[in-house]
Amino acid sequence: MAVVRTESLRLAPAVAYRGTFAPTAAEPKSTGELPPGWEGIYFPFDAALAELRPDGSPADDGVLPVIDLPRRMYAGEDTVFHRPLAYDDVVEQRVQAGAIVDKQGRGGRLVFADVERSYLVDGELAVSSVWHDVFLEAAKPGAVAKPPAPAPDVEWSWTESLTLDSRQLFRFSALTFNTHLVHYNRDWARNVEGLQNLLVHGPLVRMLLLDFAVRSQPDACPRSFSIQMQAPVFVDTEVRLVGCATDTGSEVLVLDSEDRVLARGVVTASS
Repeated sequence: MAVVRTESLRLAPAVAYRGTFAPTAAEPKSTGELPPGWEGIYFPFDAALAELRPDGSPADDGVLPVIDLPRRMYAGEDTVFHRPLAYDDVVEQRVQAGAIVDKQGRGGRLVFADVERSYLVDGELAVSSVWHDVFLEAAKPGAVAKPPAPAPDVEWSWTESLTLDSRQLFRFSALTFNTHLVHYNRDWARNVEGLQNLLVHGPLVRMLLLDFAVRSQPDACPRSFSIQMQAPVFVDTEVRLVGCATDTGSEVLVLDSEDRVLARGVVTASS
């Protein structure tokens, strides 16, 4: 059963996102087109405080069943852009559970859970996405994370450096009403989640990487975008966004200082 919400795509969230993360993007204007991926700052989380897990993520949101594992992380997303959204559009969002798979990994039990989202205007499908989350057992003390894989041996056509600070993480949390403690509580991130620092939001990495692809290939119109998070992106740590054109669009990655892959995105596009 789908959870249905309706929202007008106001200018204010896009203005706030642009001023914090995308100053070179077109200024949001009434009835202008929403950049692809920016639907991610609308329809913020709305679970009541009593319905949050100890880590601050939703426990009972009416979409996924309650999953009895203490950690929840964003693993990636697959999005199809059927037609542009515009500012001031009245959008109906339909959200329902997708595939839920229980597995055993080298770090213990984990559950992969998909959340399917559809965005409609006047009954016409504009954007559809499948958000991939993973639920994990508690971090084991002293456990060493598997190092990220090295980047492919490719001559990248586009490259930019990026360092996100805690002010930006706070603003994205505020925009999306994301209360997950890994994004603002260092003690929780380090002592409970086993991370070295505050974690940059996966959905923010998605938006930044798609923005980078659009900025680097301005004449291409994204038709779909898929991102896989492969390792954490941390606050106050410089990373590189790299990319190149492909036969069907582009490939864009987030690399760490040792040229290891933290996230990989694939865009299919039309001219």
